[in-house]
Amino acid sequence: MKRNIGKNYSPLFFLSALGNGGLTVAFFIFFMFMTPHPDTPIATFDSVWTSLAATSLPVKALAAVCYALMLYFAFNHLRMLVWNIREYRLFKKTDDYNELIQGSNEISLMTIPLTLTMTINVMFVLGAMLVPGLWNIVEYLFPFAFLAFLATGIYSLTLFYNYYRRLLTGGNFQHSKNNSLSQMLSSFTFAMNAVGFAAPAAMSENPVMISIAAFCSIFFFAIATLLAIKNLLLGFHAMMDKGISREASASLWILIPILTLLGITAIRLHHGFHTLFHGSGSPSFYFIWCSSIVSIQIFAGILGFVIMRQNDYFSEFIHGVNLDPEIAAARTPASYALICPGVAFWVFGMFFLDKALIHSGLLNIFSVPYFILLAPLLFVLVKTIRVNWKLNKRLLQEGTE
Repeated sequence: MKRNIGKNYSPLFFLSALGNGGLTVAFFIFFMFMTPHPDTPIATFDSVWTSLAATSLPVKALAAVCYALMLYFAFNHLRMLVWNIREYRLFKKTDDYNELIQGSNEISLMTIPLTLTMTINVMFVLGAMLVPGLWNIVEYLFPFAFLAFLATGIYSLTLFYNYYRRLLTGGNFQHSKNNSLSQMLSSFTFAMNAVGFAAPAAMSENPVMISIAAFCSIFFFAIATLLAIKNLLLGFHAMMDKGISREASASLWILIPILTLLGITAIRLHHGFHTLFHGSGSPSFYFIWCSSIVSIQIFAGILGFVIMRQNDYFSEFIHGVNLDPEIAAARTPASYALICPGVAFWVFGMFFLDKALIHSGLLNIFSVPYFILLAPLLFVLVKTIRVNWKLNKRLLQEGTE
């Protein structure tokens, strides 16, 4: 990987680590929804190995591939996280950093807590899938997870308040130069905080832990929703007035991961409230909620695809075809914003299949209709991995300009 890139660095490079963290979770999803785990809310080392013991050799081979890819992307996530922290510390010593924090691009700093929160999720997944018997002591681990999410949540709020303090006291926000949905990064970050807190709220059996974690999750859920509405209105107003910024075209898909995070948050809280209030889940809730989320994601996905194909974003910013060497923006790390939507669509698509269709009795797992519905999700996941590889090669590999 490149080193000491100085003024060419941008906090948006944290999206490279974020994307690889998301792909780690993406391969965990195979075990989460395709292997039985009746004694635990998520797949664990013990449940996976127990179920694989009774399967055929081809299934064992596929599981081994998923395990390997999960570990590979986890390694890449941690490697890119360390690289970003190092380069960011060097970047803070440049004049470009001072210029960054005086403009609207200061919002890009929120990719840092966004990525750190993903790191906590990655470590949780690795612990569950690699450590035998971990779930036997998980109640002792939830307080530490809660404190970690609290730290990233406070960091997110600190960056947000610093940014808006300057805007609301000094003004001068140039709406015409923010003709994209890049300001939605704040919503993305707070949605990640919300889904993080929702994990102990859903999986703990301690009423105190459930209550505190659920409140914090709802707190960030509400903020993410409020800011998403505000930023959608302002962003589309500027885009319809000036046209979309080509280098920020990928931001049109940012709504997809935000919806996935908020969708999973609601599902986790719904599960936690069953434990807290001794209720039972309603199939209609899962069907309506998951269907609504997936519908908006498909709508946003098609809209973004049509726009990015129209302005040749994919050919120039991903593949480097017909690339003008004088346009530095064509190598912008903002292109990494394409990875999270692909991962998010796969992840919530699996939630849709499991919660909305299988648990409601409308679909049988591993049936022909199941694989028909699974096919487009797998297609998106494979395309996302391919784009991630291309971006790593073009933007991070040593020897590239």
